[in-house]
Amino acid sequence: MTSSHESHDRVPSRQRRRFPGISSRAYEHPADRSALVALRKLSGFDTVFKALSGLLPERSLRLLFLSDSVRVSDAQFAHLNDMLRDACYILDLEKVPPMYVTQDPKPNAMCIGLDEPIIVLTTGLVELLDEEEMRAVVGHEVGHALSGHAVYRTILLFLTNLALKVAWIPLGNVAIMAIVTALREWFRKSELSADRAGLLVGQDIQASMRGLMKIAGGNHLHEMNVDAFLAQADEYEKSGDLRDSVLKILNVLPRSHPFTTVRAAELKKWSETRDYQRIMDGHYPRRDEDKDTSVTDSFKESASHYADSVRNSKDPLMKLVGDIAGGAGDLGGKLRDKFTGAGGGAKGGATENPEGSQGPSAEGS
Repeated sequence: MTSSHESHDRVPSRQRRRFPGISSRAYEHPADRSALVALRKLSGFDTVFKALSGLLPERSLRLLFLSDSVRVSDAQFAHLNDMLRDACYILDLEKVPPMYVTQDPKPNAMCIGLDEPIIVLTTGLVELLDEEEMRAVVGHEVGHALSGHAVYRTILLFLTNLALKVAWIPLGNVAIMAIVTALREWFRKSELSADRAGLLVGQDIQASMRGLMKIAGGNHLHEMNVDAFLAQADEYEKSGDLRDSVLKILNVLPRSHPFTTVRAAELKKWSETRDYQRIMDGHYPRRDEDKDTSVTDSFKESASHYADSVRNSKDPLMKLVGDIAGGAGDLGGKLRDKFTGAGGGAKGGATENPEGSQGPSAEGS
């Protein structure tokens, strides 16, 4: 690794704000942040974790990419190397992680490693995105590195492969898949955090939106529209009945990433918040304050976020949970009515119509 401050005599292609000493808490999704703060507070966690590192094939992964991929440098993929150094400079990540381009037509990127993170981009992604879109992706991966996500991503990769190898052992596979499912749920939240880091690096919300649209629909921007794409996320959330809500959960369980429209909508929403503007104005948590972070406060913030999500959600299941939490009716009766289509009388209308009549403005901007 080299320092992001060494030989940084070139500024990014356009002037961007820099965030000296920024803590990853500044951009982390509440659910992601509370989990990470709790892990960092565990006494002896790092020691135990390092002891387990010998079981994980990190060295073989590094050798694999070194031998069978192209390492980004001033001599190879120089434009990507400039983006990487810029991203580390903007987020004040002292050591620039090695980055590789590997042959794979599927657009993808990842940040893995236990001792030191490495970033991997596929050729499919490099060929798909323009400079500003790629800058957001590189910032996304540097955000993973700054948050310490690479460690857990490596564990997820290892356990996923292990689950495939022991699939013939019923109980063993069930135990491993339970851990993998929990890690995937955390990782999906971490992707929302890293999207925010990508926006802090690129500082161009339109480029971030274009990149996500291309990942979903390919290199056909002239055929796509940001507003229509975001409308898909809104339709996805509020469409259908409880059966569709269950299907949404089942669809997302095997995925390591949230659905692309959902990521776009979450990032657009965050870009319009006071939290984002405060960061851009230079007011953000600092790394030297991390040790004083309260686990209790972090969990309270996470719980508050989920409560707001349930209260404002248009998803049928989440609306039902909100109704029940607010004392709107008994669980069994509501589930029966929702699944059978019964109970469409005054009571059902009284709980649902006011929310439905608000339309998209119910969630604000």
